[in-house]
Amino acid sequence: MSTQGYDEELRSERDYVAGLYERLDAERARVKAEFTAALAGTGGTPMERDDQVRASAKQVRRLEVADNGLCFGRLDTLSGDHSYIGRIGLFDERDEYEPVLLDWRAPASRPFYTATAAHPENMRRRRQFHTRGRQVADFTDEVLGRPDAGERGDAALLAAVNAPRGEGMRDIVATIQAEQDRIIRLDHPGVVVIEGGPGTGKTVVALHRVAYLLYTQRERMERHGVLVVGPNPAFLNHIGRVLPSLGESDVVFTTTGGFVPGLRVTAEDGPEAVRLKGSLKILDVLAAAIADRQTLPDDPLPITLGGVTVRIDAETAEWARDEARKSGQPHNEARAVFTEIVTYVLTERAIGRIGRGWLKRSDRDTWERVRGDLLKELADDEVFTAALDELWPVLTPQELLAQLYSSPARLRAAGADPALGRADGEAWTVSDAPLLDELVDLLGRDKADDRAAERERKAQAEFAAGVLDGLVGRQDSMDDEDHLYATDLLFAEDLADRFVESDTRDLVERATADRDWTYRHVVVDEAQELSEMDWRVLMRRCPGRSFTVVGDLAQRRSPAGATSWGAVLDRYVPDRWVYRSLTVNYRTPAEIMAVAAALLAEFAPGVQPPESVRACGVQPWSRLVTEDGTAAAIEEFVRDEAGREGTSVVIGPPGVPGTVPASETKGLEYDAVLVVEPERILAEGPRGAAELYVALTRATQRLGVLHRGPLPQALAGLAESGTPVQAGLG
Repeated sequence: MSTQGYDEELRSERDYVAGLYERLDAERARVKAEFTAALAGTGGTPMERDDQVRASAKQVRRLEVADNGLCFGRLDTLSGDHSYIGRIGLFDERDEYEPVLLDWRAPASRPFYTATAAHPENMRRRRQFHTRGRQVADFTDEVLGRPDAGERGDAALLAAVNAPRGEGMRDIVATIQAEQDRIIRLDHPGVVVIEGGPGTGKTVVALHRVAYLLYTQRERMERHGVLVVGPNPAFLNHIGRVLPSLGESDVVFTTTGGFVPGLRVTAEDGPEAVRLKGSLKILDVLAAAIADRQTLPDDPLPITLGGVTVRIDAETAEWARDEARKSGQPHNEARAVFTEIVTYVLTERAIGRIGRGWLKRSDRDTWERVRGDLLKELADDEVFTAALDELWPVLTPQELLAQLYSSPARLRAAGADPALGRADGEAWTVSDAPLLDELVDLLGRDKADDRAAERERKAQAEFAAGVLDGLVGRQDSMDDEDHLYATDLLFAEDLADRFVESDTRDLVERATADRDWTYRHVVVDEAQELSEMDWRVLMRRCPGRSFTVVGDLAQRRSPAGATSWGAVLDRYVPDRWVYRSLTVNYRTPAEIMAVAAALLAEFAPGVQPPESVRACGVQPWSRLVTEDGTAAAIEEFVRDEAGREGTSVVIGPPGVPGTVPASETKGLEYDAVLVVEPERILAEGPRGAAELYVALTRATQRLGVLHRGPLPQALAGLAESGTPVQAGLG
């Protein structure tokens, strides 16, 4: 294209995109007006008004995020037609709602990501816009179907991967590659495993797949939402902008420590405790720990009843315990069975003594009347309640587990490994979360509390209904001079409706607060780190077994993590999971990946490293430092990077000031990385090599290594440098 022709095309494209923004603004104004009207609306029930407000608010959010990069490309067909591709779809209501902008997830948009020179899919050209704010700055064209045409749209892709990193992960909606698009649009109802080495984009592909599923299956998915599970809060903050930027907000983000609402993690388990808690064998320990709390009295427990003394002896308690266990109910709910049998025995014995000489069993009416009086007496008897609490206590998951951990005797009784013991039973760890979640089902609810809450709700509803009935009755009996204002009736109706099942919280708020919430789809990132118990929790959260699982077995560091995907999934979905791999590294430049690949070959020789799509021109370096010189070298790196655009991090083993462990950087990326004492990272922890591999592959531009001891053999290819300045970092 000539310079004049390009300029004319650019003006034309700018005019078209400006027109799209005019439509966006008009649509946004219309939806905001609907939202305002819904907020002030008086028609319909409160539930209907709440639904309308939520629906309008969701539309407002969808249109707000579309402002940045609304249109990012154009597809031209062999017949001369063309379509514009963007974040959302826009239509021309004057022309039978013809699309003027295709949503990137629409089937007609797919060739924008998949058409290649070898397989043009009836497309002649792919045009990609580069925008600043609302204006098209320039564009690049890729002509399809010619032998010398490129297959990847490298100009836009390389501009994206070379750009300095910001505070969070960016969406890749404008630069999705064919390999990634095939996974994003994969039509599979079960579990999709996406495995890829560092920098292959597996996380962002999984998030775009969620956006695609919400677009194509919105009615099925949006009422229950999507759960995204990540390795740590920093990672969740990093990825948290991607789905909102694509217009999707019905998504809950959590770590495995967030499985239990309100749980505060304050400690970290050692490797052996992690392994023990992550194994399904811990289920036997939990069951035994509960059984250990269902006790028999060493000596008969005296209860005064109807003026006589009766006793709960071991034989009675054992009968009640056996029947309660055979009921199959959770522990707290089975207490009712235990209580019923103990109560029966005590009242029978008391009636026998009270009625000795005058009351026979054949006189059923009198017998039952006396029993009724005794039952009322027992219900208020604190000694009897204390005896029940001793023999069959109501337990919470936190109470049971804390007392188990802090008592060597209880650990022995439950057949648990002493490695589970700790002085502070309530110093919760991430590995405790799936155990506490399991105990919710094993223990069950306290039925007495549930009944009290239900009685209170019914009383409130009856009061509200009474107010309404009273006002209506008052209106019927009024003289002509009396007046009952409409606001009186409206107040009464609102009061009554308040106690109908109505919840004005949005989906994320409701799902986060509800342990029993189930999701239509679950994304699991860094899935190789999850234990068998973690997976058990997730399967409960998604009965439909619809998952996108993201991971890299070569990066596993947890002793309770996955050794193979089949070992994890065949237990739950033996015939409903598929495996897909990503092979191209878009993050790590070839110079750095060569160093990481040498390490990978040592600890995972059968794993093929991903192929880097680019080089950065800066060689990674190493530097020998003394103990006293480590802090100064770290300060020099931090000071130097502070003057550059982008992000940086210092990664090191535990105990080195100014560093963070590699585990806290999983899934994250930085322009520059300094790895401190790799020899100690290799030597410490159950998966030191995997830890170092993670550390080496976080950088997108620059990598430096500080070592005090001999440089590990796998890193021998690093150029030794006297100062970072000479290595290109200054």
